[in-house]
Amino acid sequence: MPPRGLRLFVRPIDPADSEPLRAFLGSDSAPACGLLGKLLGEIVAVVSLDIAPDALRVDDIVVAPRLRRKWIGRAMMREVEQLAAKMDRDRVVVDDARDATEFFRRVGFESEGERWVRVVS
Repeated sequence: MPPRGLRLFVRPIDPADSEPLRAFLGSDSAPACGLLGKLLGEIVAVVSLDIAPDALRVDDIVVAPRLRRKWIGRAMMREVEQLAAKMDRDRVVVDDARDATEFFRRVGFESEGERWVRVVS
């Protein structure tokens, strides 16, 4: 859960978000497709997505280091699942979980070899 009394606002990434996203991610590029999460108007989480014919692919998920372990990542993944359902995709797929395999396992993904999959109901 976000810090007590605060509500996480999640919305799709907009082209106008590119500069704030680059600053948040500390990168020269910003994802073109995905969701961002804000607390008090500040970006605190980003999920980069790719839309496949049969699934929604999570390319990356980043939560502000000071807010990790506060369920923000879980909230973002719930939003991804809801988006997948709205788009008639029956799965959310992570091809490269890197150091986040335990996180994806905890939020209901199952390992299929190198990738992690969650079936959307």
